[in-house]
Amino acid sequence: MSTPDGSAAPAAGPGPAPGEPSLDPRGVRFAASLTTVVLVLVLLAGSGWLAAAQAVVFAVGAFAGMRFAPYSLLYRALLARRLGPPTEREDAAPVRFSQLVGFLFATVAAIGYLTGATTLGIVATAFALAAAFLNAAFGFCLGCEMYTLISRTRARLRARNPHTAEGATA
Repeated sequence: MSTPDGSAAPAAGPGPAPGEPSLDPRGVRFAASLTTVVLVLVLLAGSGWLAAAQAVVFAVGAFAGMRFAPYSLLYRALLARRLGPPTEREDAAPVRFSQLVGFLFATVAAIGYLTGATTLGIVATAFALAAAFLNAAFGFCLGCEMYTLISRTRARLRARNPHTAEGATA
């Protein structure tokens, strides 16, 4: 079932789910903008706890679905109805994958800051910040592009492998 902003229904994991609705790209960019602000604050404050909080935000989007992601909820509550329906939609699976990648980087950042490996925290936060900023400012989702590249590579490998061809048995 779709929500006003077209956010995704919950699914089992950070991959495509059958019947998962598409997303309003404005909501995705809104979330990337908030993420950018949070990650800048992480870098300025050197806060492992703030990085951990952002990791939780990413985890909810990746594992529970974009419909339940905190920034998606905020977008729907504050902006979606005022903006009206979107003119285009975005597939939810690549966005959920990008949330998984963000979760991994934010988790590494939190671990780095909280264990005294500050350089690790800074580098992981900087990578996550770069990806979030690209999405917020230019609509270029680095994690989504990774998802597409991985999907294409897997499809090519499956096509070449006779054991995974249609009708093959295990």
